[in-house]
Amino acid sequence: MNRLDTRGSGAEAAVAASAGCAGGRGRSRSFPAVGFSAARLLPGPRRTPFTFWYGLVLVGTALLAEHGEPATVSVLLRESSTDVAHLARTPALVLVASALWVAGGLLSPYTIGFVLVLTALERRVGGARTAGIFLLGHVLATLLTEVPVGLAVAVGHLPETSLHRLDYGISFGIMASVGALAGLLPPLARWILLTVTGLTLLQDLLEFADPITDWGHVLALLIGVACWPALRSAVRVRARVRVRDKAVTSVTRSGPCSPP
Repeated sequence: MNRLDTRGSGAEAAVAASAGCAGGRGRSRSFPAVGFSAARLLPGPRRTPFTFWYGLVLVGTALLAEHGEPATVSVLLRESSTDVAHLARTPALVLVASALWVAGGLLSPYTIGFVLVLTALERRVGGARTAGIFLLGHVLATLLTEVPVGLAVAVGHLPETSLHRLDYGISFGIMASVGALAGLLPPLARWILLTVTGLTLLQDLLEFADPITDWGHVLALLIGVACWPALRSAVRVRARVRVRDKAVTSVTRSGPCSPP
């Protein structure tokens, strides 16, 4: 069972709607504004290197999954699964490998969510913090959902077949990033994003199609929300550094003042 499916596109739409847009100058203001806004929504190697290069890796694995030899792809996905059996045997390997695949391929709504959410987050807090939040959500939500399964099997509450399932993808990392990003948005955009995301996750839980993954999404979102204090502090520090750097650059360009 894949971790990601085509549900949850509301979160991505909310992020797109709440992304900051700057207006253009000049006579034809609408055309520059559209181009500039679109550029800010997309990752680049200079401003958002983590999202950009990680995204290229995901594109590569998605193309491999779509066009590669089916038997080989099946083995790779199975060995990347973060089910209990693989976590007990090679935890570090599968936690990394499972985050290299996008379930549903390039057309998955989570592909769009990855680009919009991580680009917006990285522009605000930098690549290292974005990577840390993504990894924290991916790892913790996986362990918090799979360890109880292992314990339930150990005490006889679940069959041993529960130890083996196909579980891979980036959805936990994205949900943690959504939660973190919400804390950095203006109040209206923040609560729109959290409300849409929360209602989507609630609908998934009520459908009871994949409760382990669905609860993992909830936990990952809460992990991101728990990062708000640290991220807001980091944003304030980055803002002060930018102001200082601009002041230094301005003084350097103007040159020393001439004596009267």
